[in-house]
Amino acid sequence: MRNIRWVGALAVLVIGLFVLYGLSPLAVVPSGHRGVVTLFGRVDPVPLDEGLHLVNPLARVIKIDIRVARLDSVGEAASRDLQTVHTAITLNYRIGADMVARLYQEIGPGYEEKVIQPAVQESFKAVTARYTAEELITKREEVRAAIRELLEAKIQERGKHALLLDEVSITNFKFSEQFARAIEAKQEAEQLALKAQRDLERVQIEAKQRIAQAEAEAAALRAQKQEVTPELIRLREIEAQIRAIERWDGHLPATVAGGAVPLINLPLGKP
Repeated sequence: MRNIRWVGALAVLVIGLFVLYGLSPLAVVPSGHRGVVTLFGRVDPVPLDEGLHLVNPLARVIKIDIRVARLDSVGEAASRDLQTVHTAITLNYRIGADMVARLYQEIGPGYEEKVIQPAVQESFKAVTARYTAEELITKREEVRAAIRELLEAKIQERGKHALLLDEVSITNFKFSEQFARAIEAKQEAEQLALKAQRDLERVQIEAKQRIAQAEAEAAALRAQKQEVTPELIRLREIEAQIRAIERWDGHLPATVAGGAVPLINLPLGKP
């Protein structure tokens, strides 16, 4: 009988401890969080900061993370030229510290599925429809900025200004295999055309160089022709005669064709 009373007392003590724990007036909000206090369904508009707080024992404290969070989203859309585009978008967002109570009251804990994911898909499809598939590749930064601008407006509107967008990144663009092959073929054609253009420019430059060289040689020949004077011709004749004398051994030829002895025309000076 005594054992039964001890067991009953122990059970009452345990139950009392659980009740006291559940009705504790103390609440701890961890770092990087805010506490939303609800009492019989009513939400206190002022959230609890980090640390230890004294609250109504009957109140409930919902801890909401306000640190930067990451969301990866994949989607499919059509470009302006009706090409199917698959994309992967990564965004960083956070909850405004002073707006957590309103977010919990008006949207609830499923804000990613209710607000962010639909906004990402709508923004991506709307922006993609403005560009051709090729422009989505060549103007990637412009596309990213447009998606961010539209996405931020939608999140602000639907998230009651409690959700704040920090960064948006397009991690991948993927097109159909047929379009990818067409892009590759176009790039190869452009490279061949560029090579042909460079070869043509090289040939044109070499031709201009040859023309310039020929013109320079012609100009030199014309200059030489203009410099030939009668005095220059007479001087060259005298030089030729001098060289002939220097090569003469002092004997006249015994026979000469035609029977005449050649005479060397030398200028005669005074004896």
